[in-house]
This record gives sequence, structure tokens and C-alpha cells, in this order.
Amino acid sequence: MRQERGKGGPPQPPRSRQQKPEAEDRVRPGITRMFATAIPGLAPLVIRELNALQGIEVTDSGFDGRSDFILFDVERGARDRVWSVHTVEDIFVEVGRTMRSSGDRPHWIAGRIWRPERVQRALSVWADEVRPLAGSMTFRVIARVLQERSFKRTDLRRHVHNAVSSDKPKWKFADPAQVEVWISEYRQGRLVAGLRLSDVSMRQHEGREVERSGALRPTVAAAMITLAGEPSGTLLDPCCGSGTILLEAAGAGWTPEGSDIDPEAVEIARQNIPEAPIRRADARDLDLADGSVGACVSNLPFGQQYEVQGNMQDWLHTVLTELSRVTQRGGRVILLAPSIPRSAVPATLHLRDRYPIRLLGTKTTIWAYDRV
Repeated sequence: MRQERGKGGPPQPPRSRQQKPEAEDRVRPGITRMFATAIPGLAPLVIRELNALQGIEVTDSGFDGRSDFILFDVERGARDRVWSVHTVEDIFVEVGRTMRSSGDRPHWIAGRIWRPERVQRALSVWADEVRPLAGSMTFRVIARVLQERSFKRTDLRRHVHNAVSSDKPKWKFADPAQVEVWISEYRQGRLVAGLRLSDVSMRQHEGREVERSGALRPTVAAAMITLAGEPSGTLLDPCCGSGTILLEAAGAGWTPEGSDIDPEAVEIARQNIPEAPIRRADARDLDLADGSVGACVSNLPFGQQYEVQGNMQDWLHTVLTELSRVTQRGGRVILLAPSIPRSAVPATLHLRDRYPIRLLGTKTTIWAYDRV
């Protein structure tokens, strides 16, 4: 783009793009804009949970190459309800949003995103949720884009960093930092920026006393518990590992019960959730009465780390038949596995839904069955 005669510095975006606020910048009075990130594939479940909360409305969603993004409006007095959603990885208060079509240069984007009046509103929320503001704070910028044809991700990060430094001269870079500014292209050509309100403890929920290699992410376990429906008695995890699903089940109001064929897993689960009965058992032969549990929820042993005994399809058919037997009619069986062939599913289990997700770069699926 040609520079205006007699003026130095970088080329400026067209005047119309400089002066006219984008339609999406207009926020209704009493509304706080926020967004959340989730494990890839969990957005539909997060959207369902958020929209079920009074005073919260999901407005958009997408994927930034690493995480699902869910954008939502929060009415005055409803912000505390956001923290009840256990299927999200992180929560942010929005600083601003923009589109590449309004000027696809990193310094233009940074200027449109970081506007002092909106930043102050976001910082007020940050101070309420995280800690009181100080004159001097540390910060860092995390940037993600879906393509780097126009500019590199690092260029966008640098220009947003410069915008923050110009607006807050007493703020200094640090890693880790007190304030994290995230900017992501969550849909092709659409960018959103915000201040991170959550920390690592949110992803880990209450945490596990003892860790085990390959343990399930708590947010995925929470999603599976959500799919199990309203708590109705005992929830069984027949391959409980370190007990992550049982911890989420207890928090949701179920009576958790677990088993595992691995004695080490049984010992770890007992330490992580001592109030739940955990025993050593083979998922193919559970010592439980017919229809004795309200739901079965489990991360089935797949992959190189945890293998099953014998042919996989035969093992699956035997296990699913056993889970169907011990689950009461009207209950649900929720499983995490890359694939479950239809031939392995007994007639008493009806596929209700499935959610393909990605965990640490590996594709897998949450399968939700009704016990009929």
C-alpha cells in the first residue's frame, strides 16, 4: 500500500477501516464478553453446558489449530456460573476481536484489538477474578494464527506486545507472567484476544494425589460424566486407572465405584479417591448383579501403553456385553476409544451420539450408548 506523501512510518490501513468501528465491537450494556478453550472436539458439549446456564449465551465457536474456542456473552451477575463448567481448559475475558478483512497487517490488528477503554473493562474483570491490579505488572503474549501467508505468528505477538507496552509502560515482560494476553485466529480470518482468568489448577480440577502415566485429562472425564446424564446412583468405571473418571463422577453427584485388572492402578485409584470402593477385576467378568449400576463410564485400554488380552474385537464385544448387563435399563454407557465396530456392540446398547476428539495429537472418540 502506498504511503501518504510527506508522512513517514508504516503504511496505514484505509481511512474507512481506521475510523469505523467494526459491527462486532459493539457490546450491549451490562454484557461481559468472554471465551473459553477446550480439547479439540469438545466444543459441542461446552456450548450445550454454557447455553444451559441462565444469563450466558454462546455467540460463536471455532478452532485455532490447537484448541476449540467458544465465545459467549455473560449478563451482569452471571459470571460466577461460568466457573461451574468443568469441560473447558481455560477461561478468558475478552479484550477485543477483529477480522483480517479489516486490514491484514499485524500492527493494524494489534491496534484494533488493544484499545485502552476496552482493556480497562477487561482488566476490571481480571482484577475481580484473579488478583488486585498493581501499578507494575508482568505480562506475556501468546499468539496463534491459522495461516502465515500475510505475516508470521511471531510478528503478531511482537506487535501486540508493543501495543501493551505502549499502553502500560510500567508493565514488564516475564515468563511466567501475572497477566497472559492471548490472541488467536479461531476461524479463518477472525481473531479474538483476551486476558486469561484461569490457571493450570482449572485443567486439573481437584487434582490427583498420585499420578499415573497416560492418565485421562480431567476435562475429558468431565465431558464423559456429563454425557452419562443426571446422577442416579452408582457410576462404574471398570478400567478406572488412576481414578480420574471416578473423581469427576463424585463431584457431579454420582456414587463412584471402580475396578481395574492392573493391581498398581487399583492401588493408585484407592489413594486418589479413598471414599470409593475400588477392586481388582477383569472388565469382561464383573462380579456385579444385573442392572446394579446407573451408568458405566470408562477410558478403554488402547494404544501401545495399555493393551488388552487377546483379540481386540472379541475383547470389546465381551466387555460391552458385560457393561450392558450390569447397567440398568435407561442408563448409559459412555466409552472413550478410537473405534468401536458395530459388530462389537450388543443389541441392548443403542448408539446415542459420538464425539471425535483429539488428545495430545491422537484421534479418539467418546461413544455414548443408551441401555435399552
